Amino acid sequence: MALNVRVEEVHVVWMTAGLSCDGDSVSITAAMQPSIEDVLMGAIPGLPKVQLHNPVLAYEVGDSFLSWWYKAERGEIDPFVLVVEGSIPNEKIKKEGYWAALGNDPITDQPITTCEWIDRLAPKAWAVVAIGTCATYGGIHAMQGNPTGAMGLPDYLGWNWRSSAGLPIVCVPGCPVQPDNFMETLLYLLYQAAGLAPMIPLDEALRPTWLFGHTVHDGCDRGSSYEQGEFATEYGSPKCLVKLGCWGPVVQCNVPKRGWMAGIGGCPNVGGICIGCTMPGFPDKFMPFMDEPPGAKISSNAISVYGSVIRKLRKLTNTTLDKEPSWRHTRPELTTGYQPTWGQ
Repeated sequence: MALNVRVEEVHVVWMTAGLSCDGDSVSITAAMQPSIEDVLMGAIPGLPKVQLHNPVLAYEVGDSFLSWWYKAERGEIDPFVLVVEGSIPNEKIKKEGYWAALGNDPITDQPITTCEWIDRLAPKAWAVVAIGTCATYGGIHAMQGNPTGAMGLPDYLGWNWRSSAGLPIVCVPGCPVQPDNFMETLLYLLYQAAGLAPMIPLDEALRPTWLFGHTVHDGCDRGSSYEQGEFATEYGSPKCLVKLGCWGPVVQCNVPKRGWMAGIGGCPNVGGICIGCTMPGFPDKFMPFMDEPPGAKISSNAISVYGSVIRKLRKLTNTTLDKEPSWRHTRPELTTGYQPTWGQ
């Protein structure tokens, strides 16, 4: 299907057969902007009708559920959006067995591997979306020493891969994904399918730019503590968490700004360090967790000197601003500086 050709109905075929915990499927049930219910019930103006096929959320089971996968493969539910959850194992590195699969082939009665499903469905999909860090960049399963050769969807299909409509893979990372981040991205793609939105803007890591264009630090409630050189030395402190291992200043993520549910939460905002779960280098490049990041030692020491001066200057200014002007009094003279221009 050509890009931006208005459609009346879109199917969302959601694979959770990768290496994952299904945490992303669970996470999106908490979305509110928009909620998954609003999208499926047609409560949002301008959207095509949406049919969701997710094994965690579906009421169908067995062959009835898998029939949608075969319909997608045969082109009977065009257009459809393929959502992939979980990292992709490398099925080529072993002589027998399989790492991950979903259902059995009706002809051979052998398990259909996750890789085979992706090979069958991705070329037919109007858009392909990787949800969560496992699907986007490999995540925990792809860390050094893993036995499965796991990888993210762009590694499997290729970073320059394009869907049948010419869209790149759309990556919405997070461990798990922030619920509104994913639903907002899906909403954008549905509007694009309806001919009501331009090509989705993505960064070099294939993340939506409006969601991942700023760092954790940019939206963190503790950002002012960093600026003033006030750092926590133990958990429970309201000060900046950099010295406890927070990577927020260099991690692309909007969770502190957006919150987790209803604008509330977000890792550093509620006392948890940022471990970089939305980044392609996660987890290996952010380990060991809870140790002060190497760059933070230099920057925090430099900011401590600057911050101490800033704190003193601000305290001095605060003492003058925290007092009322002298002309507010009950004495019988006017001392506001008012100069009458009439009646003299």
